[in-house]
Amino acid sequence: MPAIPVPVLTIGLLLVSNIFMTFAWYGHLKFKAAPLIVVILVSWGIAFFEYLLQVPANRIGHGHFTAAQLKTIQEVITLSVFAVFSWAYLKEPITWQHGVGFALIAAGAWFIFHDWG
Repeated sequence: MPAIPVPVLTIGLLLVSNIFMTFAWYGHLKFKAAPLIVVILVSWGIAFFEYLLQVPANRIGHGHFTAAQLKTIQEVITLSVFAVFSWAYLKEPITWQHGVGFALIAAGAWFIFHDWG
């Protein structure tokens, strides 16, 4: 069985970890009647699984990617996951302002990954 390429494994782990973290940070917004201490404890429990994926992703990816590139990948994934989450789970619209903001962040990511020689 061939090994999973480092970029695929790193990005895959970061993607899944960000799904967990998005639910940990924002999933409770649909349950405003729940006591704050309960949502904090549930969020910590969800975040534990995020760390089980995030830390190995960075460990595996570092060397193939720089730390700045890993952080950039994580931020782009975070915003992408959050956009889908806020639209699908929280039923909040994605507006043109979000599109412009995400495009500017994508431009920043391009600068991080571009080899200026």
